[in-house]
Amino acid sequence: MAQFMDVHHGMRGITADKLREAHQADLAIEKDENVHFERAWADPESGTVYCLSEGPSAEAVQRIHERAGHKADEIHEVSLSI
Repeated sequence: MAQFMDVHHGMRGITADKLREAHQADLAIEKDENVHFERAWADPESGTVYCLSEGPSAEAVQRIHERAGHKADEIHEVSLSI
């Protein structure tokens, strides 16, 4: 399985509760696409949210995000980490 970092823009003012709610929405349906969302981070001031996931493809990650109601603006495969 590959790892992916996706980016969402335009979420200025997001709270911890809203971030948790969005993450839980992904977790609730992630198995439908054989994806696992590991973690999410947010910068409320800029409105940028980052999600780290593992799955078969960027398209599978995007399908889960779309169904959960928060399509990613960018999805990057993380092919190298230390």
